[in-house]
Amino acid sequence: MNPRILIVDDDPGQRSLLDSFLRGQGFETVLAESGERALELLPAGKFSMMISDVRMPGLSGLETLRRVRPLFPNLPVLLVTAYTDIRDAVGAMRDGALNYLAKPIDLDELLATVRQATGLTVSAPIILGPEKKLPPHVIAQSPVTAALFQQIALIAPSETRVLITGESGTGKEVVADMIHAWSPRVNGPFVKVNCAAIPETLLESELFGHERGAFTGASAQRIGRFEEADGGTIFLDEIAEMSPALQAKLLRVMQDGRFQRIGSNREIHTNARILAASNRNLEDEVKSGRFREDLYYRLNVVELDVPPLRERREDILPLANLFISEFARNRARLAEATADTLQNYPWPGNVRELRNSIERAVLLSQSELILPEHLPSKLREAAKAAGPAVMMDTQQLDEMERHAILAALAQHKSNRTETAKALGISRRTLLYKLQRLRQQGFQFE
Repeated sequence: MNPRILIVDDDPGQRSLLDSFLRGQGFETVLAESGERALELLPAGKFSMMISDVRMPGLSGLETLRRVRPLFPNLPVLLVTAYTDIRDAVGAMRDGALNYLAKPIDLDELLATVRQATGLTVSAPIILGPEKKLPPHVIAQSPVTAALFQQIALIAPSETRVLITGESGTGKEVVADMIHAWSPRVNGPFVKVNCAAIPETLLESELFGHERGAFTGASAQRIGRFEEADGGTIFLDEIAEMSPALQAKLLRVMQDGRFQRIGSNREIHTNARILAASNRNLEDEVKSGRFREDLYYRLNVVELDVPPLRERREDILPLANLFISEFARNRARLAEATADTLQNYPWPGNVRELRNSIERAVLLSQSELILPEHLPSKLREAAKAAGPAVMMDTQQLDEMERHAILAALAQHKSNRTETAKALGISRRTLLYKLQRLRQQGFQFE
């Protein structure tokens, strides 16, 4: 019999995520929407472990832990907590909690903790969900991009909310597309809203709709985007641009799915899955007071960080060839020197900059061969400057990278997030590189 885990969380999206993930790893799961319900299920459940959120109405996760411990002294209990609750969570360790995980949950870390607590080997391969076929316009040649889409394949079938982060131009909208395409809601509507492209005065009407005569110029009733997305998915791009007043209204929708059109007292319910994206660091926005903390934690059940193009160089040439086929209909190809230039450039504008550069090169090329001079001059100059470093022996580069990663990890006491910031790479890229180092036999916490 596989280990049985009790998942306790008042958030249906979080329950759905943990349920689908742990079932995919071979565990049995039972779900409870409250601490009270967990206490009812535990006596007859023969559970191997309990995973509980900290913040819940009624019995909190901490109070549930205190009541569970005298009754089931040997039951491993893992707490899931927002960063602001970490002090309480650390205190809960004294009350018998096995450990705590901070939101957004790192699924690899979760799996390692669960396997250890239930007695399964931690070194077993991680299954990231069923294999999905990528459409032709989506490139995932690099290991870090492939790992991202494996994570998407796992998350997509659940109902959980997802926050997609990454620099401008990395492809956050493509990630949202694939979450919807691989979800049970694929036949429902997929509604996209760019919060930065709509004036603040109009964004509320865009999202929630309005009644005729609700304000000057409202000559007819308008159905809002949340209403359109009922039964499907809504993608809120550049969500950090939303005003505090509108953030409060969005929070209400996320809590119970209810809202009102402007100028109406009638409540409307929507069953839309919410995906959001931002190129800003929302934790910093929360600290500065520009973004609501409660909304941030409601949105950020799972965070998917899309790595910049400079961290997934294996994708550069396949993407370039994809754009050539789009703009030149396969009647052009890259010269070897052009390919080298593309690979040596750091791409601060990411995939969007690469696409624009290829479009320009196709227009300027008078033959089937795209030469370096057809590229923007800044690409040629930057790539030329980077040339000697790129030509360095691969083994020497690997050793330098390994030394830098292990030194930064030690300096930041194994904190993955701080280590990634110090190295100037995404957390996802760091986790992938650490996994590779472990496979090579290097030991670290």
